[in-house]
Amino acid sequence: MCGIGGPTIAIAKQSMSYVEFLEWAEYRRKRGSLHPGMRTERAGALVAAILANVNRKKDSQPVSFYQFAPHHEEPQMSLEQAMETWR
Repeated sequence: MCGIGGPTIAIAKQSMSYVEFLEWAEYRRKRGSLHPGMRTERAGALVAAILANVNRKKDSQPVSFYQFAPHHEEPQMSLEQAMETWR
């Protein structure tokens, strides 16, 4: 967990309650990894995707954020598909 609760899993288990663990897990689910390299990759990939899409030719397909973020997994369904299943 990137140092949350202590430098090792054993220390984290001793110093962190289950409720606190669940709160951190929810934070990570919402905000992403706490690993500095992954956060940097995400920021760089977002900038690269924006620049690629702003400067693309009109007849070409938009570039995905995930094409620039090799350590992030693309969702199995799009936002539009998910919204359709919720109706």
